Amino acid sequence: MDNFIVSARKYRPATFDTVVGQKALITTLKNAILTGKLAHAYLFCGPRGVGKTTCARIFAKSINCEHLTPEGEACNQCESCCAFNEQRSYNIHELDAASNNSVDDIRDLIDQVRIPPQVGRYKVFIIDEVHMLSTQAFNAFLKTLEEPPRHAIFILATTERHKVLPTILSRCQIYDFTRIELSDIVDHLTKVATKEGVTTEESALHIIAQKADGGMRDALSLFDQMVSYTQGNVTYQGVIGSLNILDYDYYFRFTDLFLGNKISETMLLFDEVLRRGFDGSNFITNLTAHLRDLLVSREEATLQLLEVSADVRDRYREQAQKCPEKFLIRAIKLCNECDLNYRVSKNKRLLVELTLIQLAQLTEEGDDNSSGRSPRRLKPLFQKAVATASVSLPNNSTKATTTPTSGQRVSTPNQPQAPNTTTAQQVTPPSSGGIAALAGLSTPQGRTVSTRKPLSISLRGHANNTIATQATTPAQTTTQQHVIVEELPVSEEGLRICWKQFASTLPQEESAMAGRLMNIRPNLDKGGRFTITLDNKLVEQEMRTMKPRIEAYLRQQMQNSTISMEIILDETQGIRRIYSRVEQFQMMEQRNNALTRLKKAFDLDLQ
Repeated sequence: MDNFIVSARKYRPATFDTVVGQKALITTLKNAILTGKLAHAYLFCGPRGVGKTTCARIFAKSINCEHLTPEGEACNQCESCCAFNEQRSYNIHELDAASNNSVDDIRDLIDQVRIPPQVGRYKVFIIDEVHMLSTQAFNAFLKTLEEPPRHAIFILATTERHKVLPTILSRCQIYDFTRIELSDIVDHLTKVATKEGVTTEESALHIIAQKADGGMRDALSLFDQMVSYTQGNVTYQGVIGSLNILDYDYYFRFTDLFLGNKISETMLLFDEVLRRGFDGSNFITNLTAHLRDLLVSREEATLQLLEVSADVRDRYREQAQKCPEKFLIRAIKLCNECDLNYRVSKNKRLLVELTLIQLAQLTEEGDDNSSGRSPRRLKPLFQKAVATASVSLPNNSTKATTTPTSGQRVSTPNQPQAPNTTTAQQVTPPSSGGIAALAGLSTPQGRTVSTRKPLSISLRGHANNTIATQATTPAQTTTQQHVIVEELPVSEEGLRICWKQFASTLPQEESAMAGRLMNIRPNLDKGGRFTITLDNKLVEQEMRTMKPRIEAYLRQQMQNSTISMEIILDETQGIRRIYSRVEQFQMMEQRNNALTRLKKAFDLDLQ
């Protein structure tokens, strides 16, 4: 049985033309070789598996070639090229700085630099993972790197350029290797598959290329793994099954459920995803990427940004036409917020499920939140109508021609309203909360009923708890009713709860203000007026700017339009006197006379 050689080594580029995805950089190196303008030190930096060490070896072979081609490639026939291909060249030295990073290793290298080449014109020293060298090794290398012999050329390679000393960077020509594009990886994998006699699907190669994340070595390693798994027939289903990748089809199904406002089906599909062993963080990240791909698929000009196969691109184009642009933008923002909060969340599954519920409600009729921010409240989830309330009114109540505001009574055009007379029936909330309590709602005394608007009942067990529901009169009644809640009294406890609730609703960019609000204690005066005391003038200015928002929020939450805030500045509160040790002891003596007797008994003195 022949010894197997992995594709990453077997198909490693031997010439500049076979290097994939680095055309501009390769052109620069070839021109430098043809014109003879060679630097004494180069730094090749970039992510793993993109060809840094490979290009360094090709470059070292080419500059010593005795018969260069017109294109700047090595001839592979002269003595220098043959020695390099047979790995017996004494002109090219490689040093792995990860395991040879001491000062002694660099000193040995410097000793070799002094010896001129026996064959060829240059001695090339390739130092891989140069960022692993110690600081002392870097310092010992500086002088030789700045002024080497004419026959010495250094090529440094690293994946972490920021760890290389600036004094080293300033002595090198720096070449940045970029990640290889997905299309280039797919084309190269197709060529390798043809040479190996492996049957592949284009969509399967796209998945491998995406998983490689721009690294050709990773792509070839995954390709070998998939060939072994599928026994020479690399299919899309085989790849996603082996690499544990969620199928595109799931994300298309989720998007269809979002557009159809099918919350129950969305929850069940997410449960299926979790039972298949997929992590919620990866799921929400890939869902965000899917929604982004749908957004760029809406226009032909941006369709080229998709890095998928042709059949998947057609599916994106088709579904993108069904998705409103506002829906996609708001959905991406929701998913991004979920991704940011996922790591710190204690109930991660619930966080993802709440996000999916909100996504499934974005396109419901009546949702006028077009600002792109996430909905503030969740609509009823698993049923369209939560509860209905039946209210019976007297016949003369349908004659009302105006809709009163909060706290007003209903009057008819021809009949003036008496000061102490109620002309409309009242509705009071049930003693126990919950949706079921609304089923048999009657109309005892409590709140005013208007005859022009749909019935809307607002119940408050506390200032910060609201349950709202809607209903209409029976089918034979043509007039709709509306329940308007009177202004509720303001309690100090409810005020402080709503105050902290407002602070918790501030966005991330106002986190400093939210922290200050949490430390402020509002004091209720009379009616809806309350005061806060501040000890800093700058904070006072910020609070006066925030005042309209605070008052509007509290009025809405506590259902009282008379709420107002007064700001008092008392800078003396921020002054804290520092007492000396003697003063502290004297204050303690005033509270406890035993300390004085203890001091005299032991003849103590304060230092």
